[in-house]
Amino acid sequence: MQANEWSLIIFTTVMQMAVGSFVILGGVHFFATRRYGDQAADALSDRALLAIGPVVILAMLVTFLHLGNPLNAPQAISNLGSSWLSREVALAVVFTIGGAIFALMQWRKISTLTVRSTVGLVVAAIGLLLVWAMAQVYLLPTVPAWNSPATIVTFFITTLLLGSLAVGSAFVITYQYLRSKGTLPNTDTQFDILSTTLRWIVLISLVLLGIQFVVIPLYLANLAEQGSEAALASISLILDEGGALFALRLILLFVGAGIFSIFMYRTATSENRTHITGYLAFSAFAFVLISEILGRFLFYESMMRIGL
Repeated sequence: MQANEWSLIIFTTVMQMAVGSFVILGGVHFFATRRYGDQAADALSDRALLAIGPVVILAMLVTFLHLGNPLNAPQAISNLGSSWLSREVALAVVFTIGGAIFALMQWRKISTLTVRSTVGLVVAAIGLLLVWAMAQVYLLPTVPAWNSPATIVTFFITTLLLGSLAVGSAFVITYQYLRSKGTLPNTDTQFDILSTTLRWIVLISLVLLGIQFVVIPLYLANLAEQGSEAALASISLILDEGGALFALRLILLFVGAGIFSIFMYRTATSENRTHITGYLAFSAFAFVLISEILGRFLFYESMMRIGL
C-alpha cells in the first residue's frame, strides 16, 4: 500500500472518530445539563471537548499527504456542484473551523448556553454530513467491493463506536486528573455523570457491535452473489490473502466493544474501582481503534475495478 493510501486510512478513521466524539459529547452534555445544570456538566465535558481539537488537526494534516502538495487544496474543493470528493474536503474544513469556534465559545463561556448549544448542534450536523460525503466518494459502480450500502453503514458505525469509546476514555482521564488535583467540583455529582455516561456508552457500543456483526456477513454474501470477476477477487483479498487480518479485526472488535465494555458496565457503578474502569475504557478504545484501522486497510485493499 502506498503512502497516500495510508493517509486515506488515517484521515477517514480519525476524522470519523472526531465527528463521533463531538456528537456523543454533545448528547452527554445535553442530558447532563438537564439533570445536573450546565456548570456540573461542563466540569468533565469541557476538557474532553478540547481533546477533539488535536485529533481533527491531525486528520487535516494527514490529508495533505494524500493531496501531495498543500497548494493543491484549493483545487480539491473546486467542483462542489458535481464532486463528492470536493464536498468531503469542504465539509471537513467547515467542521474543523466550526468545531474550533464552538470550543472557544464553550471554554470561554461566550454568549448564552442556548446560543452555544445551537452552534454545537450545527457543527454536529455538519460533521454527520461529512461522514455521509466520505461514504458517497466510494460508491463507485466500477468497484463492487465499495459500491454497497455497507460502506455507508460501516462508516457511521466507525464514527459512533470510536466516538463513544473515545469520550468514555476522555471522561475517565478527566475525572481521575481533577480528583487527584483536588479540584473536582461536587465529587458525588461528577461520579454520577461519569458512571451514567460510561454505562450508556457501553450500551451504544454493544448495539453497534451487533449491527456490525450482521452487516459484515451480509456484505460478503452480497458481494459473492454478484459473481463478477472483480467482486470475487475482492472477496479473495479479504478472506484469503487478508484472512488473518480480517480475523484479527473481528476478534479485536468483539473483545473491545463487547467483552471489555461489559466489564466496564459492571465496574462503572463503583467509585472505588474507577482505576479498573479506566483501564477497561482505555483497552476497549485501543482494541476498537486498531480493529477499525485494520478494517479500513482491508477496505482499500479490496478495491478491484470491473473490466480492469
